[in-house]
Amino acid sequence: MSERATAPARLAMLGGTFDPVHLGHLRSAVELREALALDRVHLIPAAMPPLRGEPHIAPEERLALLRLGIGNTPGLVADPRELARDGPSYSADTLASLREEFGAEARLVMALGHDAFLRLAEWHAPERLFALAHVVVIDRPDHEAPLPSALETLIRGREAADAEALMARPAGGLLRLALPTRMAISATAVRDRLAMGQSVRYLLPEAVEARILERGLYRRH
Repeated sequence: MSERATAPARLAMLGGTFDPVHLGHLRSAVELREALALDRVHLIPAAMPPLRGEPHIAPEERLALLRLGIGNTPGLVADPRELARDGPSYSADTLASLREEFGAEARLVMALGHDAFLRLAEWHAPERLFALAHVVVIDRPDHEAPLPSALETLIRGREAADAEALMARPAGGLLRLALPTRMAISATAVRDRLAMGQSVRYLLPEAVEARILERGLYRRH
């Protein structure tokens, strides 16, 4: 067997409301998998996101759209585990579930965008996140602004030089990652266009667009 075949599993959690899933989400997941040589990226819709407003459509509908969007893309998984839990969708609980499933040696990553990263110290049990996983921040071009002091304290001494350095351990590191393609697609803008009956062609996967239009999702009633 090859060395890679016997190496610990590498997987990432990419959470969000996916309200709705769009091509920016999916392209980021594909590029994240390539950049970190991951076996799988679990796209996990939040049922009740603690730091955001309530999503605009039901969790089951967002999961169905996510499954349609992923289709047969290798290595991407629509993971419903947060929808099966009661109460707020805390990332630490989701990571604990993944850690239990894949074992202590798996290289587990929580990937998030820069805006979410800036609020990481406000999350539920932020230290526990690093005990369970690595944190990978998908950077954006204007990310040089100073970090909040509580966040600086939280991440001190955790930054890895590159993906391989990060993956030397199962958890505990931080990596800032610039992906090749950063699509400036906003779920808010997509919802606004749908509400006004405007075209969302080429912003969403075709199967997602078709289901949304067929069911009249996000339309103003």
